[in-house]
Amino acid sequence: MRQSGERPMSGAPTGVDRRGAVTRISSFLAAAAAWLRLSVTRRPTGEHHEAPSSAPTRRLRKIATEEAFTIPEVSAAMLEVVRRGGPALDLKLWTLVYNTTPVEPTVARAPSAAGVDRDALARQFLPRLLDVEHARLAEMDASGVDVHLLSLVSPGVQMLERDTAVSLARLSNDRLSETIRRHPTRFAGLACFAPQDPAAAAKEMERAIQSLKLNGFLVNSHTNGVYLDDQRCWPILEAAEALDAPLYIHPRAPSDGMAAPFRDYRLEGSIWGYGMETGTHAVRLMLSGVLDRFPRLRIVLGHMGEALPFWLWRLDYMASPGSRAALKNSLKPSEYMQRNFSITTSGLEDPLALRYVIEKIGVERVMWAIDYPFQQTEGSVAFIESAPLSETEREQIAHRNAERIFRIAD
Repeated sequence: MRQSGERPMSGAPTGVDRRGAVTRISSFLAAAAAWLRLSVTRRPTGEHHEAPSSAPTRRLRKIATEEAFTIPEVSAAMLEVVRRGGPALDLKLWTLVYNTTPVEPTVARAPSAAGVDRDALARQFLPRLLDVEHARLAEMDASGVDVHLLSLVSPGVQMLERDTAVSLARLSNDRLSETIRRHPTRFAGLACFAPQDPAAAAKEMERAIQSLKLNGFLVNSHTNGVYLDDQRCWPILEAAEALDAPLYIHPRAPSDGMAAPFRDYRLEGSIWGYGMETGTHAVRLMLSGVLDRFPRLRIVLGHMGEALPFWLWRLDYMASPGSRAALKNSLKPSEYMQRNFSITTSGLEDPLALRYVIEKIGVERVMWAIDYPFQQTEGSVAFIESAPLSETEREQIAHRNAERIFRIAD
């Protein structure tokens, strides 16, 4: 499952010294982390802000459920990928993140103002992804965030050569588990795996749950253009179902087969392409019959469900069971949504959209998220604290649903 246009890594010199890259990234991390700790500001103790009428009446526990991190070894491997180049649309963003002269960030948190230079901001993501236990915790404390559910940043290990991907997935999960053990009340974790080797992926998924005690899995949508409805990927779905652990399908840029219209205007990323690509992945799972083969599979989608809740009426109308010869689904898409899917609010802080998904799929299927470090922590916190919700709804979305779905200790 090699991405079109990618050269095999093994046996081919790349011109990148990975050990040197790891050392440079680690040194940069140490300097940037110190700067970031100074940059995280707290409100003065005596400062008063009038709460909106819909604000919670008591201190709200908050579990953020789509929060990225990375490790130096994965960063070094991704540097090789971006320097090698190729047609993959993911490279538009990750070249800015990895293949840039390291500089100290000019801001500690992602700004929310319209018109911010997001390309410049992308060059500041790497130190925040690498620093899990210092600046991140300070920022969580400053904004009243109790827990980050951590996951390896997109595209995970899914753009790497197979053996490298398998090895680095295992290393990343080990590091994640160690971090959680050091901070058991502040972090939980979703394991990564290498879909390039489905059998190895299934074994790593089992180890992640049974030995490392992680809380589920995250996959960054397609791997080299192959989606999870492909029979080659069924060992991954079988493992997720057998382990009764949720599988978070996180966005990445559209695969080569659907890439052409997304190459202009930066449409490939969070503006449009991420949601369209990942929503398409979820619909493939629904209409392929895969969710009938694995009926207990539990899937999580970010960004208010990647637009699927808003399309459910039309999906049901056009894709009811037996309505087209190519369809293999035995249920309506809305029935799969109610049975197999939960969603998070990551990166979509719209009270009207939140109310719609609550009414459409049920408040018990909605969880709060920030999308750290790509979204502003303070803005995400203000959203969940001020959205027009009942106290019960707010508690469900802010923490109780995550505690139940991801089995995070209260």
